[in-house]
Amino acid sequence: MYLQSPLPLGNCGTRLCFPYEELDVSDLNDWTPRPWLALQNPSEAVTRPPALSTEYTTKTKRSEAMMADEATRRVFPTEPASHLRPRSRSVKSLVSTPESSFWRTFRSSTLHPSYLHLPITSLSFSPNSSLLAAASSTSVRVFSSLSLSEYDPTLFATLPLPDLAYSPSFRCDGALIAAGCENGAVRVFDLPNDKPPKTLRRLNAHSCASRVVGFPLLDHKLRLFSAGDDALFVQWDLPTETPLFSVPGAHRDYIRAGAPSPVSPDVFVTGSYDHTVKIWDARVNSGTSSVLSINHGHPVESVLFLPSGGLVATAGGNTIKIWDVIAGGKPVYSVETHNKTVTALTLAKVRDDTRLLSVSIDGYLKSFDFSRFKITHSMRYPAPLLSVAFSPTGTIRVVGTNNGAMYMGIKKKKDEFEDQVGSDDFAWSVPLPEKPTSRKNIRYFKRGQSEKPSEGDFIIKRPEKVKLKEHDRLLRKFLHKDALVSVLKTQQTTSIMAVLEELVARRKLIKCISNLDNDELKLLLSFISKKATQPWCARFFMDLAKWVLEIRAEDIRSGGPEMAVHVRNLRSMVAHEIQVQRSLQEIQGMISPLLVIAGK
Repeated sequence: MYLQSPLPLGNCGTRLCFPYEELDVSDLNDWTPRPWLALQNPSEAVTRPPALSTEYTTKTKRSEAMMADEATRRVFPTEPASHLRPRSRSVKSLVSTPESSFWRTFRSSTLHPSYLHLPITSLSFSPNSSLLAAASSTSVRVFSSLSLSEYDPTLFATLPLPDLAYSPSFRCDGALIAAGCENGAVRVFDLPNDKPPKTLRRLNAHSCASRVVGFPLLDHKLRLFSAGDDALFVQWDLPTETPLFSVPGAHRDYIRAGAPSPVSPDVFVTGSYDHTVKIWDARVNSGTSSVLSINHGHPVESVLFLPSGGLVATAGGNTIKIWDVIAGGKPVYSVETHNKTVTALTLAKVRDDTRLLSVSIDGYLKSFDFSRFKITHSMRYPAPLLSVAFSPTGTIRVVGTNNGAMYMGIKKKKDEFEDQVGSDDFAWSVPLPEKPTSRKNIRYFKRGQSEKPSEGDFIIKRPEKVKLKEHDRLLRKFLHKDALVSVLKTQQTTSIMAVLEELVARRKLIKCISNLDNDELKLLLSFISKKATQPWCARFFMDLAKWVLEIRAEDIRSGGPEMAVHVRNLRSMVAHEIQVQRSLQEIQGMISPLLVIAGK
């Protein structure tokens, strides 16, 4: 016998039924269904027993609902298996590398230096990170880094240019800034703290846009280099406003990139749209020819020396390449992580390491660890990027876009960062392997100081080290009397004369004569008695002899027979010189009338 469920399942007319044994109606209140189900046609089911109580109806409906739910679960499971469920991960567990933690300490902000929404073509920080220069339109806007750190950007100065501005560059001390413009002129500005900036120099050599302008990175304050669309490369002498050397046709196309070497003020690198990168050395052939040429394979947009000075990074197309300059331009590594043209490169200080930052028209800024040849971080911006700069102190990151916006990342304070750790919705970073121990290049072991240069090497002579003589070293230590005695022992007239003149300039000669002992005084009198009558130094030695005889008269009288011999020789030499001068005057008296008569 079967009890039939009053609720149909679906539209098929099938009902859930369950068997039971013979039961009284009174036993239905305690009835419990069996744990198995049967599907039966409604026509074969028996009719439900009449006269069921309310309690029976409630229990029956509850049991039928539980059985329906169980059947549905068997056909359509709503909960996945436990081994298929993803593990819950917090933000703290995802951000597990020092690199990602470093970039998360920067707070983002946006600045529009120009209300005309013109492209930010170039960005540059001063060496002490106190100022930031941004080239846009016909001016270079200079901001104070202190105001940027306080999230309140204030304009420090505006440097006007006659045409579109390019490539602002600070001098190594941050006191001067230079920039190029579309008409080819290069302007140098002074940046005093309490006065408005003024133009110091106007350098005119380019016939087209001067796209590359830069000061040497080392302490060389009087030089500047520039290059432009006329393929002219020039190194300038700022005091005279004249070129030290000029290379017309340095490239076969526009020169759009250039950088100085971090280890030598005489070495530069330039990149051009003719796909080549060239290294210039002012010490070789007066800088008029390149010492190395590299083919990048694409129009070069940016070049940069890495901190060692032996590697060069170049950007062109969507490719960044690293070259070994010491090995003759050997390619070291190639990076192709951008989807569009890479527009700018810069170096960034990340904790104790240095990273190569690149920006592209695809809107991405990427950090490249060139020691492990690996991309370590990536950031996306809502506009194409044209320029990038990172402060030398490692606290401010700035990128410039084609719509005039500057996106800044300013390093948070430690307590502010700790309050916001874990607040991001999602942060992801690939765990980095342990940094391998650095190993020397094999060339380091093969090359030696005695190795001779090969046929294609450029020879640069080191300045010869000047070996100082003993009296020069004593003068540097301000041991004046010892220097005088040392040079008197050499018996070299020119050296003795040079030391005596130096002592006169320092006003120490009289004091030295007073402090000489008897043996040292004998050396001085012996030299004076021999050289006092030489025409080129007679006047000086006569005055010196007079001062020695006046100051050391008592010591000369009590100096014994050797001292008397030197004084006697000096007297006889002076007497002989006086006799010679009288004879010359007599001869001059006889010749003068004859010359007068001959002149008539």
